[in-house]
This record gives sequence, structure tokens and C-alpha cells, in this order.
Amino acid sequence: MKSKDGITRICLWSGPRNISTALMYSFAQRSDTRVFDEPLYGYYLSQTNADEYHPGAKEIMTDMQTDGNKVIEMMMGNHDKPVVFFKNMTHHLLDLNKGFMHDVVNVILTRNPKEMLPSFDKVIENPSMKDVGYQDHTELLKYFEKENITPAVIDATIFLKSPERILKKLCEKISIPYQENMLSWEKGARPEDGVWAKYWYGNIHKSTGFMKYQPKTDPFPENLNALLSESLTHYERLEKIALK
Repeated sequence: MKSKDGITRICLWSGPRNISTALMYSFAQRSDTRVFDEPLYGYYLSQTNADEYHPGAKEIMTDMQTDGNKVIEMMMGNHDKPVVFFKNMTHHLLDLNKGFMHDVVNVILTRNPKEMLPSFDKVIENPSMKDVGYQDHTELLKYFEKENITPAVIDATIFLKSPERILKKLCEKISIPYQENMLSWEKGARPEDGVWAKYWYGNIHKSTGFMKYQPKTDPFPENLNALLSESLTHYERLEKIALK
């Protein structure tokens, strides 16, 4: 879907520790695409107490625009490529006006909380629902249903089992041609990486493509059981409508 100015704006609405950075790297390989890494992160940190426990929060807020409305203006403004890809965390939206979503391609990215929560807990211990975004996903889905907006939904597990097939389906929904080079990238950091990359992107910087799906084998942390139960309710709603 192109906006009136001819630009296709893709907004990925993800939870943390999904495959959102890998998807950003994938779209960065396209010759027609510019990618942006979590442009609303600074705004989110400035408006919540997350700045008290997110690694590098002060550096992030210094480096980024913290006015959420100005970030949306940037996203909807002029760009030097016909396709732009914004990797966003759903919970970073907070109370911003969602009206712009009528003029972008919305993609919701989710991951089974049995696999996501232990990964997140290794960086930020004992997270809450506000940190992991599952409830924000279903609330966003309700907004889409109310506004007659049809998002594409991606489940990380399904994707990693067949990345080429799901990427082709996603490109078809976005109405852009699939490009084979979306499946691989050079090892190391990218210039678009946020300043928080040193805390979160260790594995992706070692990769050259989407990693083969490997189910978790470690015991699930007991301290996350309550959050898991709550998160599964939201996740299962999205899993049902994910691209297969």
C-alpha cells in the first residue's frame, strides 16, 4: 500500500526479543528500502519509568528525538527511498494518536512467550506486561478491527521454520516485489542500529541470515510463570491469524 506521496511505509509492531532486528536487517538488503531502528524508543523512555532499568537509557534519550509526535511526523515525512521500514516496539506507542496507521502497512510480530520471556529476563530481570508488549499487541489489534485496518501478523516460530515462504507472502501483502537478497546479510553491525545495540544485538551481529528455529530446552524460570500465563492469552489470539 502506497501513501498519496507514492512511498510505501511499513510499520513493524513487535515485542522485544522477537526477530524484529533480523527482519530490519532483511529489509535493509533491499535496493528500494530505507530502515529505521525503533524511532519511538527515546519517547518511550522519556515518558515512563523504564529509563530507570533499561540499559543505556540516558544515552538513548540524548541520541534520539523524545517528542513522540515529532517522530510520527518524521515517519510520515519525505524519504529518499520508495519503501521505508520502521522497526517499532508496540509498547513504545503509549498514548500517541494512531490515526497515521491508516496510511502505512502495519505488521504485527509476535513470539511464543515460553521462548521470549526467558530471553528478555536475561537483560531485564523480572519484567512486567508493560515491558513485554503482549497486551499492547491485542489492544492494537482491537484498534485495527475498529478502524477496518487489516494488518499482517507474523509469528516468529512459523517464520523461522520457513523464512523465504513467509517473506514472499509478506511482500505480496505489502505489494512490493520479493527480493532474494532479503535472506542474508553481512556479519556485524549496521549503520542504522540504535545506540542500544551493544546491549541487545550480540547474536544478530554474529549472524549472516535468519537462524534456523531451535526450540528452547532450558527449564522455564519459575519467577516468570505468572507473566507467562497472562502473556499466553494475548499471544494465542495473534497466533491464530499469523501468516502460515
